[in-house]
Amino acid sequence: MVKRVGGFRRKTRNLLKKRVRQRGKISLSRYFAEFKKGDNVLFQAEPAVQEGMYHPRFHAKQGVVKKKRGSCYEVLIKDGSVEKLIIVHPIHLRGI
Repeated sequence: MVKRVGGFRRKTRNLLKKRVRQRGKISLSRYFAEFKKGDNVLFQAEPAVQEGMYHPRFHAKQGVVKKKRGSCYEVLIKDGSVEKLIIVHPIHLRGI
């Protein structure tokens, strides 16, 4: 069998790129954002922080916060007809 070449962020050069005016220091209020159970959130990656990042296939998907796990959140999303549980750091989430 052929071994797969590339890693987690393979083929995401434009997908996970910041715009020029958004570069610089990361906002602490976004880093420590609080969400409640049942909140609707949007997956919006912060490319400068790799910890707690979701898989790029879920970029710009909408989900519902299930509960907090450590400093991250468990988010339920619907991928086709299957519900999936994704663990994401709050810096990669935006409230809707």
